[in-house]
Amino acid sequence: MAGKELIAMMEQVPLVSAIIAAYNREAYLSDAIESIMNQTYRNLEIIVIDDGSTDNTKEVALRFAPLVRYYYQPNGGIAAAWNRGIKLASGDFFAFLDADDLWTDNKIEQQMNVIREDAKLDIAFGLVKQFYSPELSEGERQKLRCPDDMVPGVSAITMLIRRESFFKVGWFDTQWRKGIFSDWYLRARECGLVSHILPRLVAQRRLHQTNHGIVNRDKSIDYVRMLRASLYRRRGRNPH
Repeated sequence: MAGKELIAMMEQVPLVSAIIAAYNREAYLSDAIESIMNQTYRNLEIIVIDDGSTDNTKEVALRFAPLVRYYYQPNGGIAAAWNRGIKLASGDFFAFLDADDLWTDNKIEQQMNVIREDAKLDIAFGLVKQFYSPELSEGERQKLRCPDDMVPGVSAITMLIRRESFFKVGWFDTQWRKGIFSDWYLRARECGLVSHILPRLVAQRRLHQTNHGIVNRDKSIDYVRMLRASLYRRRGRNPH
């Protein structure tokens, strides 16, 4: 195919912005990036936001340049990193991947097919499966629960969302340290966004000793505050 014909074809295919927020993830980042580069859906841009890492996260990301766009910012948390990635994104659709997790090779293609078939659909999710990171010892594995089954994943790493639909909801809230996506999705439902969970595996969540959910277990009170804020919003009251 001639170069001009290829460019014309790609321009007709929606661009998907794949955004990775990374904080001290040198051990896992290359696997995450490669799982995006291996997508059967080809019109992708990959943006890595380094959220103040002190390890070799930058060096790992730059190995993939120029296919990967790398940006550094002082540590501000996942929400701030996701928001920075969105500000830099050019895509018609947004997708997110944690720097220690993986997408299946056909994640985006499967989700785009579903969204193309339904103009009213704002968000496509899918199934997710957990796995033990290879470096874990048997003793460490026994401390972490890893179900064998795939489960419906309503999460950032399983989501593909239309650009205009995201901005109907607004930015991720930087006040939260845990449950950031839960808060955003509560607001998405309040806005009437329509979502669908594909009955197919789209992502794999890595279990290791520094998972965000493990490190921030003491932040569970945030969920109560999120639900209270959602209730206030639905009643037309100021949640603050």
